[in-house]
Amino acid sequence: MASAPQPQLPLFYKDLLPLNSRDHADWKAGTLESAEYIASTHAIPLTSDEFVDAQRNFPIVFTAGENSLPIALFGLNEGVNTFVGEDMKINEPIYLPAYARRYPFILAKLQPNSDDMSLCFDPTSGLIGKFDEGLEIFDASGQPTEYTQGVLDFCRRFEEAGQRTKLFMEELAKLDILMDGEIAITRNDMPDRPFVYRGFRMVDENKLRELPADKVEALAQNGMLMLIYAHLFSLNLMRTLFERQLAQGKVPMTADGAPAQAPALN
Repeated sequence: MASAPQPQLPLFYKDLLPLNSRDHADWKAGTLESAEYIASTHAIPLTSDEFVDAQRNFPIVFTAGENSLPIALFGLNEGVNTFVGEDMKINEPIYLPAYARRYPFILAKLQPNSDDMSLCFDPTSGLIGKFDEGLEIFDASGQPTEYTQGVLDFCRRFEEAGQRTKLFMEELAKLDILMDGEIAITRNDMPDRPFVYRGFRMVDENKLRELPADKVEALAQNGMLMLIYAHLFSLNLMRTLFERQLAQGKVPMTADGAPAQAPALN
């Protein structure tokens, strides 16, 4: 079985194989009960379609540098996910981004010179294999089962949402309303020694207020204004996330209990 071309594998994926009825005719899919694959990830990619749902649980920010993308913060430091417990499960009713729910499947190009995409999977996930029990992937005639078709449809919808997200980010860039973000969080017992987080982008509220009326009206009509405010409202969860991380003993500090060097969030 040939692996799909993988000059750089996406987040979470350790390997990729194209799913096909020749090699996987008798394979079955189990249940992905462990969240270990996201346990050391503090930021998960998010589509603009998900802003309204995600802003209830996570701060939504944008990656720094060129080709900025939205991410949901599960922690404020590299390698820290405050929502995955020691049992490697998410034991809270939170919104899980589609990027994570898609795993271990993904649509990928098998030929670099072609736009055709094939359904692939990460064989290291342990979700798919020659199991005695599970959901069949292909039927007796070698056609995708209802389960596999559902996976394919989900991945296609994700790609479509990704295109809408790209257009959303391009519009933010045209409006020039993104700024380099910085969040300073102080503790009651250390009011003069704030924990400062940088390395991300956010909407500049001043620039948003200064937009011409016709621009704001256009944003309201195309739905972007609602997404922008979902992002801005979500930033109030920065302190909540910090408190979660602090309670779990995962906030980096120096030997004397002072904040460690300010980390980048993306």
